[in-house]
Amino acid sequence: MGVALSELVAAANALLEPENFQDYCPNGLQVEGKPQVKRLVSGVTASQRLLDAAVAREADAIFVHHGYFWRGEEPVLTGMKGRRIRTLIQNDISLLAYHLPLDAHPTLGNNAQLAAKLGLQVRGGLQPGSAHPVGNHGELPGQQSAQAFAAHVAAVLGRDVLLEAAGERPVKRVAWCTGGAQGYLAQAAALGVDCYLTGEVSEQTIHEARELGIHFIAAGHHATERYGAGAVARHLAERFGIEHEFIDIDNPA
Repeated sequence: MGVALSELVAAANALLEPENFQDYCPNGLQVEGKPQVKRLVSGVTASQRLLDAAVAREADAIFVHHGYFWRGEEPVLTGMKGRRIRTLIQNDISLLAYHLPLDAHPTLGNNAQLAAKLGLQVRGGLQPGSAHPVGNHGELPGQQSAQAFAAHVAAVLGRDVLLEAAGERPVKRVAWCTGGAQGYLAQAAALGVDCYLTGEVSEQTIHEARELGIHFIAAGHHATERYGAGAVARHLAERFGIEHEFIDIDNPA
């Protein structure tokens, strides 16, 4: 039993539509392993620890958000990169990776899954007019203080978060984009939201939040992107009747 690797990849591509995105890496099958997949492992990043865990579980394929072959990356397979690729090839394990397409999927993607976890009602995309927005804006069920919302985010994600509060302005409308999307802060403010939530923060982000008068929360790149890969891989596993396990490799960033 199992599913042909080609069929699994075709289904993932049809679901996530990578052709609609200009990305920083190839989306889809990055390393080809055995032609049949019976056991699928998913995770956020194709780190050596995730690869080793997949090998220990005798996985046939791995599905991640952060794969390899990023724009500007050294193309040679040496050192750390060589060890990772060798682990996949020597164990005949396929690697499927989807970056922006996984962020943007309207129900299974990172942003949609984070919204569901936090109880946010999606009202639209962070980039108005885009057919495939990366990030969203929406509303909380009720109004609350910035401190209360930040505490809620911290409790759901199980980690401390950074809050830069814009005075006593209550939070009702929120924009969010998982991962390293602090550069979208001005876009979020232009939508008139009360708070912008992402994974990372840069030095200039705090100054921008203060001057734009918008609450800002950095809740961790890994923590905010912990849900999409597992959701898509679970969906595919259920569709094809194969085994699936999401493995969370802890990362405080």
